[in-house]
Amino acid sequence: MYREPSQPSPGGSEPNQQDTGADEFEQALSEVERSLELVKERYNQVQRDRKRQAQLQHRREEIRRSMRNSSNRQTLQAELRQIKEQLETIELNLESQLVSWGSFKEPFWQAVRFGGLGIVIGWLLKSCAG
Repeated sequence: MYREPSQPSPGGSEPNQQDTGADEFEQALSEVERSLELVKERYNQVQRDRKRQAQLQHRREEIRRSMRNSSNRQTLQAELRQIKEQLETIELNLESQLVSWGSFKEPFWQAVRFGGLGIVIGWLLKSCAG
């Protein structure tokens, strides 16, 4: 049966609207899936970094104990410096991903928006009162 394009379908909504809604839902779903994958990757990276950090700290303690009894101090000190650098890098990686602009973005803009609104309202009240 042929329908005029201006006539609504029996369900009360256009087929194009249903397609658009389904497309929007699928797009939102794919964004959620991508976000979940990023969270999983970050979680795995954090677990690997923590494990590596524990290994390096253990090795550092072994080197410190062996430095007291060893005559090969220069080699051990060089290894100790290398371990220290690796630990600093791991700590930086762990901290940098946990605190990011994305976690502060929304509260920051809300503070700017409502703080600015408060200043404008204050100026208006002052000008009316004074």
